[in-house]
Amino acid sequence: MIKRFISYYKPYRVLFSLDMAAALVLALCDLFYPQFTRSIINEFTPAGKWRMILIFAAILLGIYLIKCTMSYFVNYVGHMVGVRMQADMRRDLFAHMESLPCKFYDNNKTGSLMSRMTNDLFDVSELAHHGPEDLFISAILLVGACVMMVQIDWLLTLLVFCVLPPMLLFMIYERRKMREAFMKSREEIAEINAGLENSIAGIRVSKAYTSDRHEKKKFAVANGRFVLARKDAYRAMGEFSAGMGLLTDILNLIVLGGGGLCVIFRGMDYGDFAAFILYTNVFLQPVRRIIGFVEQYQNGMTGFARFVEVMEQAPEADRPNARALDKVKGEIAFHDVSFAYDEGENVLSSITFTVKAGKTLALVGSSGGGKTTVCHLIPRFYELADGQGSITLDGVDVRDITLTSLRSHIGIVSQDVFLFNATVYENIAYGEPNATREEVEAAARRANIHEDIMAMPNGYDTVVGERGVKLSGGQKQRVSIARAFLKNPPVLILDEATSALDNVTEHMVQNSLDELSRGRTVIVVAHRLTTVRRADEILFLDGEGIRERGTHEELLRNNGPYAELCRTAEKE
Repeated sequence: MIKRFISYYKPYRVLFSLDMAAALVLALCDLFYPQFTRSIINEFTPAGKWRMILIFAAILLGIYLIKCTMSYFVNYVGHMVGVRMQADMRRDLFAHMESLPCKFYDNNKTGSLMSRMTNDLFDVSELAHHGPEDLFISAILLVGACVMMVQIDWLLTLLVFCVLPPMLLFMIYERRKMREAFMKSREEIAEINAGLENSIAGIRVSKAYTSDRHEKKKFAVANGRFVLARKDAYRAMGEFSAGMGLLTDILNLIVLGGGGLCVIFRGMDYGDFAAFILYTNVFLQPVRRIIGFVEQYQNGMTGFARFVEVMEQAPEADRPNARALDKVKGEIAFHDVSFAYDEGENVLSSITFTVKAGKTLALVGSSGGGKTTVCHLIPRFYELADGQGSITLDGVDVRDITLTSLRSHIGIVSQDVFLFNATVYENIAYGEPNATREEVEAAARRANIHEDIMAMPNGYDTVVGERGVKLSGGQKQRVSIARAFLKNPPVLILDEATSALDNVTEHMVQNSLDELSRGRTVIVVAHRLTTVRRADEILFLDGEGIRERGTHEELLRNNGPYAELCRTAEKE
């Protein structure tokens, strides 16, 4: 995982190298002051060399100006390297998520995925910037301070080094606890985001059922779990910080007491004593940096681990021999197809049927009979496993067709229309991004939505709101139909496209659908039988498979489950 993390530095290795060079200069600058102090106290002050004191002060001022410049460079350039790496990771994560199958999204919450892309990757970028700098500067300061301290007094330096092994052992022990605690807190943050996204998306349902208290209780529970998780994380941080603070104080005590004894019994100069104390503080700077780095490392690497967890999910993939189809007539056939979600009970069992090009097949039956599953299997939103049969388009197994080619020849209009929070124009043009404005308007006219659009405040440039909240149900359906017109696919899937509409709006939308269906292969799923009567063939599906098939008139004469469904619909 570390190797994968480091790979994101490659595009920015020049900037990163400059950043490290600036960090080197910054670290070296901190090593001059104690040495200057030693010379001033031991040599210049007793000898009255005031000019040398002024010269050293001027040199030190110049060093501080250099240090200021390097600090600015490190903070600015270093952060930009981290931000750009974060952007690259977010780009890769988004691109990978776009390639993941529907099954992945069935099992993962939207808010949790958003948390991985925002909160987690922010902490990763902070580690990418500060981590190498802190380690590099710490190494320079540790080595430099140690060399200077040995030159002053090797015995006192040895006493200082006696504190290092307990520090390292303590850091290793506490790091394990912090890693587990921070991972848990990240999971709880993701749960809060998921619950929040769900509650906001369902705010109208919440208001309709006056369920604000229920939503607040749910949020309070998730928030409470987060507090407990952070409590464990902060307890581990507290133990680490307090323990390291105690060891640091002991180190200062050793230097102060040991140095005083060295002055008395070993003849150490006062300037050497002062310089050693200052070098001890320089020595402690990297120790403090390492303390901060450990916390940052836990934050960043747990975030990166969650990033990698998604990146390692298997994407949708084409077979090695998959090919693109040029001219599609639209004949669809299911050959002994069985299917189950998550290795559960079969939703489809040995389904076999053929829809000739340009014909319409209607799927009816009770809920859970597999109608929508049929619609999902054709564009390969879910994949058939080996031994579960096959689905063909113009005689070619859909698994031998590239996903891009397959889906480009299929249009879908469903009950749950999703519109982006963009303009009407952009939502229609989503069906064909390279379409001209004239083509978009022509598609809107064919979908009987042009007049409605022109009556909107900004016409085609009217923003529809999140999920199209500013449009009526019928308008949203017709925008989605216009989108399908613009795509102009040979195969059309209508999944309960009018079930949520009133009779007047349904009639208007049905006219648009009739126009859209002309000359295409159509598979239509509907509970309202008015939309299936004219189908060339009707399949009645239930958990056992295809119970019966035929035209509307043939199935009525059979007096089977379809006829019973019709009688029930007439009573309603």
